[in-house]
Amino acid sequence: MKTLDEKYMNVIQKNTFYYFDEEFEGQYEAHIFSVKETILYLKHEVNIRGCKKEVFEDFLRRKKELGLKALLAISGFSNESLKRLITVIRIVDNEELNELVFKEKWLQEKENEEISEWNTSRIEKLVKENQYFRKGLVNIFYEGSTVEFFRKTLPAFELQKFSLEKLNFDINALIDTLARYKEKGSRAAKGKNNPEVLVEKMLNKLEIPFEKGDLGELIDNAPDTKRTMDFIIPNKKNPLIIAESSFLTTTSSGQGDKSKTEISIDTLIKQHYPKAKFIGFVDGIGWYVRKSDLKRMVGAYEDVFTFHQEELERFKQLLREVFAND
Repeated sequence: MKTLDEKYMNVIQKNTFYYFDEEFEGQYEAHIFSVKETILYLKHEVNIRGCKKEVFEDFLRRKKELGLKALLAISGFSNESLKRLITVIRIVDNEELNELVFKEKWLQEKENEEISEWNTSRIEKLVKENQYFRKGLVNIFYEGSTVEFFRKTLPAFELQKFSLEKLNFDINALIDTLARYKEKGSRAAKGKNNPEVLVEKMLNKLEIPFEKGDLGELIDNAPDTKRTMDFIIPNKKNPLIIAESSFLTTTSSGQGDKSKTEISIDTLIKQHYPKAKFIGFVDGIGWYVRKSDLKRMVGAYEDVFTFHQEELERFKQLLREVFAND
């Protein structure tokens, strides 16, 4: 049996640094080439025929899924963001938005039907088969930044991707696409863009103290199942409200595990901190389209809030009531 040093040196000396499968790399390079050529074809069409809606509608009709990939590439709008946006469009009943995307021409869902997110294949199938879905997509990229619902709902970072200049292959607009693509991950990681900041600002404005981190009783009695808490109000020694925050704009298999974890934490809090209210801030399209996980998640909390302004006001009222009775 090898020693620790021998095993360590084996990894150091025989490291391949980057793994890649030559067959896969070749196939994917061919795919990238196809997308690039499709973008160049679109640029040629725009140069010849002009930056007109019918040019992009015809482009999507003929190039189908490759055409959609090209349109997303020049705008910088990711495939995942498109799926989220289509889900929102299916959920919301807004007259201006409905007319923009010709919603009644491609959406056949029943009024009370549970909404689940469409996969990429279904979206590509609609691009191929439904002219009104194609028209709606083009309208989104063509004039989405002027739609009141989008202006109120989408962050500026995403809204700016709906640009006529990008569709017209303006060099400055395409540089903007590259810059946004490069900084997207960094933006997402910024703490100031986390909706938890709304709660922090509220607590600070109301001069209500709070802490974050581990609860002492859980460290001592359940070290393997405890977790770091987002808000412990007013302090770890004598918590009156323990709040967790989960805002998701994407979906993942981990959502089911997260809900199970919260249920186990609820049990521990009831056992070790019976006077504390365990509440949750649960919000975002990622939860909306995972209803079964959402139901398990909210079952862990005594009450649940979103980051809607009315809900934040309701949370203020809870704070007043709790501290008035303390």
